[in-house]
Amino acid sequence: MNAELNRLERRGAQRFAVHTPVSVEFEGRSVAGFVQDLSGRGIFFYAETALPEGAVIHLTFTMPSEITLAESMPVRCRGRVLRASDPQSGEHRGIAVQLDSYEFLPQDRSVSQFARVTVATPATTTAGPASR
Repeated sequence: MNAELNRLERRGAQRFAVHTPVSVEFEGRSVAGFVQDLSGRGIFFYAETALPEGAVIHLTFTMPSEITLAESMPVRCRGRVLRASDPQSGEHRGIAVQLDSYEFLPQDRSVSQFARVTVATPATTTAGPASR
């Protein structure tokens, strides 16, 4: 059987390429990261820390208008780590999270209050949605 046939697309929601900071809370500590893409059901981001599969985390970031269908809004989400990649030399860990719940924050609370992020090697992103 062809290996390509085993790689069926399992995404059930539209995915959006974004490039925005995220603050990750796990076991009483806060870690900065950077979102690569997200959908209404999941998020993929890069961070310098290891997060174990199954870990429950909280993420704070700005949800883009493409998903809110209104203005971009600060949001706090609860999610579960699905997988985390080992970093290649000089890179951050890629972390995939299934989102379980959302809490929209007041507009006057920007994500910059939660995270300071410096990107050493910014990932290139494409504009517009990608299928998920």
